[in-house]
Amino acid sequence: MNSFQEDYDRLRPLSYPQTDVFVLCFSIVSPVSFDNVATKWIPEIRQHCPDAPILLVGTKLDLRDEANPKSTGSEDRPPITKSQGQKCAQKIKAVKYLECSALTQQGLKQVFEDAVRAVINPKPLKQKKSCTLL
Repeated sequence: MNSFQEDYDRLRPLSYPQTDVFVLCFSIVSPVSFDNVATKWIPEIRQHCPDAPILLVGTKLDLRDEANPKSTGSEDRPPITKSQGQKCAQKIKAVKYLECSALTQQGLKQVFEDAVRAVINPKPLKQKKSCTLL
């Protein structure tokens, strides 16, 4: 890791308190970026904004069917399936899992609409159980 990356990793969380929704993206044809969702991004987001809604978004949808694992630099791992993305979204408690392609525009409008909805109509927070002694 270079000096710039270390500085960025340290400074990035300073912008989190003003964040209303996280649109957490990974490349469908990069299993490494998918792995980073759970190992890097979710711990960081939950540490700084535990109640912020998260949309998990698989990008580069147009490449899934034509992806050659060797050409993606993914160590011979196939592209991420929709089912894998949905399971990850459940595991990280994302409000939704979506897929899109910037190239073809498929699903792109839905990502932005759902990001706005997540802020305007947030899911109610679960009330913590409490014990009162009198």
